Amino acid sequence: MNYPTDVCLVGASGLVGHELLLVLAQLNQVKAIKVVTRSPLGRLPAKSENLILNFDKMSEHSETLKANVYVCCLGTTIATAGSQEAFRKVDYDYVMEFARIAEKNGAQKFLVISSIGANPQASAFYTRVKGEMERDLRKLHIPQIEIFRPSLLLGERKEHRSGEKLAQRLSPILNPLLVGPLKKYRAIKATDVARAMGSAVLNFNPGLYIYESDEIHRIANPE
Repeated sequence: MNYPTDVCLVGASGLVGHELLLVLAQLNQVKAIKVVTRSPLGRLPAKSENLILNFDKMSEHSETLKANVYVCCLGTTIATAGSQEAFRKVDYDYVMEFARIAEKNGAQKFLVISSIGANPQASAFYTRVKGEMERDLRKLHIPQIEIFRPSLLLGERKEHRSGEKLAQRLSPILNPLLVGPLKKYRAIKATDVARAMGSAVLNFNPGLYIYESDEIHRIANPE
């Protein structure tokens, strides 16, 4: 896009969403950022407005959430959510509701974080839900949809995830061993995902785009 862009971002309290908000605030082409959260974020960067909503009633606020570009960084784990049902509510229901609002408001593009291995036929509940979200997102009438599938995210989370902590410590050893088609399984910095998504916000080329973790890294770190 070569004109001022309004962005509506949900999930800014999370690891990637927080970093992405900082990236968007530094882009001259982004003139305003609507940051949708369930509780106050606190201090916000320039050009940002915090809209505090009940996500179960998000559709009631579609007019307030109008923007050119919608970015969804929502995501949790079953352990954090407390149950499969609660996990699905965040990673499928809320994501799809936000996407339907984008469609209703005539969004030019929709960006979303999914997961490596996302597949609606997957045996693992986590990747199956992510795959179902991707499948149903593609059915919406939004000119440009970009799906980011990062592997293990590296960064400091607000909540404690013991399994991720161990994997993060092992990633410097494991990453060099993952070569060729296995490169997409390498752990990736949350800041890299944020930079790649920030870059994508400014590029308008209608279609469906899916980025695996290794491609996200390349976009974030151009030679």
